[in-house]
Amino acid sequence: MKQLLQNIKEGNAEIVDVPIPAIKSGHILVKNHASVVSSGTERMVVEFAEKNLLMKAKSRPDLVKQVLDKAQREGIIPTIQAALNRLDTPMALGYSSAGEVISVGDGVEDIKPGDRVACAGGGFACHAEYVLIPKNLFAKIPDSVSYEDAAFSTLGAISLHGFRIAAPQIGEKVAIIGLGLLGLIMIDICKAAGLKVFGIDLDQSRVDQAKSKGVLAVHREMALDQGLNFTENRGFDVVFICADTNSNDPIELAGQLARDKGTVVAVGAVGLEIPRKIYYEKEINVLISRSYGPGRYDHTYEEQGKDYPYGYIRWTEGRNLSAIIDLIESKKMDFKSLITHRFPIEEGVKAYETITGKNNEKFLGVIIQYPDNVETKISERHVDLKKPSGLNLEGKKVSIGILGAGLFASAVFLPMVQKTTSVRKLGICSAKGLSARQLAKKYNYEFACTDETEIVKSNEINTVVILTRHNDHARQIISGLQANKHIYCEKPLALNTTELLEIKQAYKNAHSKLMVGFNRRFSPFILKAKDFIIKSSEPKIIHYRVNAGFIPSNHWVHDPLQGGGRIIGEGCHFIDLCIYLADSKPVSIQTIGLPNIGKYNDDNVIINIIFEDGSMATIEYLANGDKSVEKETLEIFSGGKVVQLIDFRKLILTSNGKKTQYQSRFTQDKGHLGSWQAFINSIELNLEAPITFEALFESSLAALMAVESLRKKETIFIDEYIRLLEN
Repeated sequence: MKQLLQNIKEGNAEIVDVPIPAIKSGHILVKNHASVVSSGTERMVVEFAEKNLLMKAKSRPDLVKQVLDKAQREGIIPTIQAALNRLDTPMALGYSSAGEVISVGDGVEDIKPGDRVACAGGGFACHAEYVLIPKNLFAKIPDSVSYEDAAFSTLGAISLHGFRIAAPQIGEKVAIIGLGLLGLIMIDICKAAGLKVFGIDLDQSRVDQAKSKGVLAVHREMALDQGLNFTENRGFDVVFICADTNSNDPIELAGQLARDKGTVVAVGAVGLEIPRKIYYEKEINVLISRSYGPGRYDHTYEEQGKDYPYGYIRWTEGRNLSAIIDLIESKKMDFKSLITHRFPIEEGVKAYETITGKNNEKFLGVIIQYPDNVETKISERHVDLKKPSGLNLEGKKVSIGILGAGLFASAVFLPMVQKTTSVRKLGICSAKGLSARQLAKKYNYEFACTDETEIVKSNEINTVVILTRHNDHARQIISGLQANKHIYCEKPLALNTTELLEIKQAYKNAHSKLMVGFNRRFSPFILKAKDFIIKSSEPKIIHYRVNAGFIPSNHWVHDPLQGGGRIIGEGCHFIDLCIYLADSKPVSIQTIGLPNIGKYNDDNVIINIIFEDGSMATIEYLANGDKSVEKETLEIFSGGKVVQLIDFRKLILTSNGKKTQYQSRFTQDKGHLGSWQAFINSIELNLEAPITFEALFESSLAALMAVESLRKKETIFIDEYIRLLEN
């Protein structure tokens, strides 16, 4: 399928062929018929992308500070690589479209293929022939409503939400500052609600457009005098600011126009330096309208489909979409008169040239159209890319397919694979297809797809790399093992004991290798540390402090079904490393934690591990610290020897009063490449896997036990726990 993308690094927009998204639970697959280009949000992104690197930095000092902080913690080289990687990721713009339902995922009710729907959501309702839409972000449209009208529904919902939070009453007088799309839509909403409307804009053509809707509208120069006359010098009950400008003029004008104890609602992105005097004297209520309603930016609502109770949250973003459709159907809202440009998807780049003023044409509603009556074929979930020139397959015993194309894949894993030239890189698969296509092209893979079975069942692929979200790991591991593929899985191995035991059984029946990316074992500094400390015949005390940083509660990693929580999702790394360094079987695990106080998610904990030889490890995993402090600090004491490792950038080995220090000034090496290379070597040379399955099972089970200990507030003994599982 064709999709319109914006390259943030280079600044250019392009139409690319992308695999059609795979249907998944809680979603519908929609064939777009029309989508609307936002002259506010999308123009802002395009203009940012067109700036050079220095101008980008000047416009986002907040991001520059993050980059500098990261460089101080992790080194200059990985920070530069990460920043350039983020810039090199194309953006799928657009958030308002309409089309026909092609397929319906499990858990979505009252909708069927062939139904017509309006779609919403950044990253969902984008400018592409096919889009994957969560169940809370679409609304059915009747036959009497055209696809083009319905495609404006999300923009309509933005204005409608601003209207709702103001809560005006029938007969009140409202002013609308800014008569672009949002302002003109607001006129229709206010008229339908029985309000008296006054419009203001700097562009006379938009003033005239507002007048054609039957309201009084004036140029900015006349706004104050005419507005006071309109309200008989009392001021407006509500002032809606629908403009898109950095200027502070709209908020200043709104204060002058509002009545005593009136309300000002900022719907558009405008300067918000509020002049205290007039707002204080009138005691004006100032509200900021957040997008298109409750649910926006809530991961559980938008992506997981958990709706809010109707009786408590009457108007969500999804229900606002339906309300706009109702207004269109009842002829109380008109979008046809707002459309100034239409472009077929093949010429979608011209839409961005229009909204950024490159062709000097006035514009308002810009529509992207999609071909009708195109039959969806399963082959379109696959896009072949140009094979690398001079491809030499001789001697390449490892042919890989990648499942997952997220941040870890793009920033860490795929750049690392580039360094292993003995591997044949075949395909990358992701659910939506865009990221798979972009990364496959960037790193010279032969195809991109959205059907994971294509990777798992391919006769050409003998090694599957799993970089998906945590809840997919166990299923994909088992599927790969059953297909006799070698498996390299970025942690965790499993989210619960049931999955872990199923993997154990699948591995027992398989004739292939399984590896989990417990990469820290392979860090050069860790190898030096183990070689140094293992010479001690005494038990070890291991202290591992992890300044993990805060992650908001709505992040998917905290979802027990999707991410498993941070102890399982990331803490398994540190548990595994302690087991590796102790070089002894763990006997018991005890986890204690701070109260979550409504902010944290069981991610301020101390994990104590006792080993068979008497060694002890303490892991402090903390979300309540400051990011400027080193993330990982490891100390080991044993037999007069001390190991100190600071953020994988400095290693100090001390014995008999003598210190040996190793330092990496510009980068960290946490063992990612070493882990991958060891796995590849084991396949090519037919060696044992770098980490035995018993060790993978042990570390993964220990992470699950750490969570169980925290929940039960008791020490968990491993042998007893395993006996209970097996029985």
